[in-house]
Amino acid sequence: MVNENIYKISSYDDLSRDALKVKRMERATVCAAQLFLEHGIEDVKMTDIAERSGIGVASLYRYFGTKTAIAASAVTFLWDDLHSLFADVFDSDTFKAQSGLKQMQDLMRMYIVLYTAHKDLLRVIEEFDRMIVTEGVSDDAMRRYEKSVIDFEPVLRRAYEAGLEDGTVRDIGCIDLLYQTLGHALNTMCMKFIGGEILPSDDFSHAEQELELLIEMAVNYIKA
Repeated sequence: MVNENIYKISSYDDLSRDALKVKRMERATVCAAQLFLEHGIEDVKMTDIAERSGIGVASLYRYFGTKTAIAASAVTFLWDDLHSLFADVFDSDTFKAQSGLKQMQDLMRMYIVLYTAHKDLLRVIEEFDRMIVTEGVSDDAMRRYEKSVIDFEPVLRRAYEAGLEDGTVRDIGCIDLLYQTLGHALNTMCMKFIGGEILPSDDFSHAEQELELLIEMAVNYIKA
């Protein structure tokens, strides 16, 4: 998923000190993101990031200060990377040519894609969210992270308005409430499945079908 060639460094000779620092921080961020996807945040040490990136441990601490800070930078990068992947779909003429209801359904099904194809990313996000609570993140890093988190509200609103116009969606009154409810429900289910079975009664062998059922219920609620 991570395209490390974006930040491939061929020569530092023509870079100023500040530009070099930025370039090396970008490379460290990409390498940290790769390691987190492979092993999780907790099991990756700063020495691992140093070895993968070719940047000394002392320099990593000088650039980022803490492992939490480099984790924030890496997860922000992963969100940005994922955003570009989905943006190509939801901004396409093919997607927009569908009925408003079908657009909304496809948008909800994005969570199934995340769960089935990007489990490693969901695990990293879940682990980082716990890190925020236990260790805290600087206000600046938190603002960058929040900005990078995919906001599908404009896409959902556009699809909803298209559905009202083409008659496939009914007027539910508050699209913001629908967006929050669907996002919380689908995201929580994905994270629950990613976390694994805990109670003896837990059975996640049909996780994808559970997500499908919740989406079907939502579609039946909004359709005209």
